[in-house]
Amino acid sequence: MSNYLKIILLCLLCVFVQKMNGQTVSNRLESTLSFEEYLGYVKQHHPLIKQANLVLSTGEANLLKARGGFDPKIEVDFDRKRFKDIEYYNQLNATFKIPTWYGVEFKGNFEQNSGEFLNPSLDVPEDGLYSAGVSFSLAKGFLINERMATLKKARFFVQQTQADKNVLVNNLIYEASLAYFKWVEAENKKNIYNTFLENATTRLEGVTRSVQEGDKAAIDITEARITTETRRLALEAATLNAQKAQLAASNFLWLNGIPLEIQEGIVPTLPKTSTLESVLILTDITNTAVIVENHPKLASLDAKIESLEVDQFLKKNKLLPKVNLQYNFLSETPDQLDTFDTANYKAFVDISLPIFFRKERGDFKLARLKVQDAIYDRTATTLAITNKIEAARAEITSLDTQNNLIETIIKDYETMVAAEERKFYLGESSLFLINSREQKLIDARLKENTLVIKELKAQATLYNAAGL
Repeated sequence: MSNYLKIILLCLLCVFVQKMNGQTVSNRLESTLSFEEYLGYVKQHHPLIKQANLVLSTGEANLLKARGGFDPKIEVDFDRKRFKDIEYYNQLNATFKIPTWYGVEFKGNFEQNSGEFLNPSLDVPEDGLYSAGVSFSLAKGFLINERMATLKKARFFVQQTQADKNVLVNNLIYEASLAYFKWVEAENKKNIYNTFLENATTRLEGVTRSVQEGDKAAIDITEARITTETRRLALEAATLNAQKAQLAASNFLWLNGIPLEIQEGIVPTLPKTSTLESVLILTDITNTAVIVENHPKLASLDAKIESLEVDQFLKKNKLLPKVNLQYNFLSETPDQLDTFDTANYKAFVDISLPIFFRKERGDFKLARLKVQDAIYDRTATTLAITNKIEAARAEITSLDTQNNLIETIIKDYETMVAAEERKFYLGESSLFLINSREQKLIDARLKENTLVIKELKAQATLYNAAGL
């Protein structure tokens, strides 16, 4: 019976060891999500990217709509009246129109009318009357009209929507990058507190043994325990912040329209400067003037200004009098071109001229003010972009210097802590001094973490300011 018990206990021990080994392995195998992979998901699957494409499609649809103003048209009008077996009239009018750019319209027409009470001016040959002619404006509407202005503005609107799309994507990448960097900062902070909690726990165990052996005073256990619990408290707060930062970074991750959540155990990696410059296209960014010239925000404002200038020109053109002319050659036999001559024609002249032009002058003044307002906006935006780029560069240079300094400070603090620990175990120092030295080391490491993330954020700010 004792042999069976030994076998059972041995099996249970094997299962327990395997389970413990499995837990240890799973704890050690932490997946990572690099900055490149993270931004890859954002660029490919985020709904805002698809929304930005919709903005561009809207501009292209407006352009297609504006081009429709120059489409050839076929118009057919048929009017008939019959009452008490009397054929009052039958009127058929078929027209084919071809609009052109400068307010000129070519037109072909077929007219066939009959009836007992037909207007005499509508009398035509029994087989109908054909006409071919042209209509155009000599003053208002010649150099520009509503149809021309709509098409021009639609073209500028496509350029504006393309630039607006780039601005939208730029801001999305910037916000996603900041969220990732905050996640890195929170994870690093948690790791720092975890490392120093392990140090404090080890020190507490050592002090406890020394007190038991009579080498240290019992009060040292209390001080070591206070330090341990204080760091455990700080670690708990840092863990919570890391979880919140992870969830904030998850907000930018989507796949096929479904939001993703970064699972527990997945950790970010601190991107190298070269990697960051490659992902955010920050290499060879030295000429601020060139950057500003190609900035999508300014490109959007340029397209807006050009569109407003088209509207201004249209309003200015409306200050001219309206002089519309139409001339049509008439023929019964359109298959014989020599029958279209100046002896048979139908002409039309329409002239109108407001006395004061108050409405037209007011519209023109408003259009001119809108152009001036947009130009002022572009000037201010150019200055703001230039200053933002220069400020980001200055911040990157300063933070690079600060990071070099903090590395030296940390090395010195580590040396001080190690020396103080040796003195403590030789009985020449106190636990208070060790904790004080180590707290300064903790503060320095936290400061280093903050400065490193600040430099990453400054790189992202440069990307955002440059509108890449």
